[in-house]
Amino acid sequence: MAKSKLSTVQLQLITVSMALAAAAATTTTHLRFYMHDIVTATAESPATGVRVARGTTPLPGDPGTPARFGDMHVIDDPLTEGPDAASPAVGRAQGFYPFADQQQLAVIFSLNIVFTAGKHNGSYLVVNGKDAFFDEVRELAVIGGAGRFRGATGYALLRTHYFNSTTKNAVVKIDMYLHV
Repeated sequence: MAKSKLSTVQLQLITVSMALAAAAATTTTHLRFYMHDIVTATAESPATGVRVARGTTPLPGDPGTPARFGDMHVIDDPLTEGPDAASPAVGRAQGFYPFADQQQLAVIFSLNIVFTAGKHNGSYLVVNGKDAFFDEVRELAVIGGAGRFRGATGYALLRTHYFNSTTKNAVVKIDMYLHV
């Protein structure tokens, strides 16, 4: 009996079919929530973002108390369904951000988006990237996850919904587009 050999064209068709099947198996998920970064505490709202190291050089363009190159902050910010702090809780944004750009107000954001309610409760996403505060839209990479988001990739679009230049408190709208 002679062995059958696949032609180059047949091999290419099999490869393309396998790639299309893998792409079809991946779904895109869109999530939207709001992060409440409270730097200046009040009686109603304790601080959720704290500077833990002070940098050396003031950064240009910072209104009010200047941020410094090298400042390091740690956060445990609430995430809600809507921009109002009283809207239903979704989870927490836990991580840190150093001011790592000497030319503008920008940080390297490294966070875990930890879900504490709803169908994603107990799962989390890992987000990392540059956040230049005064850009209208900032794009950060989703580089992994766990639970329902195991192996997730994608990106997060951050938009400042509210910012108080005196207190430095902010509400950030986050749209995430995930491939799971």
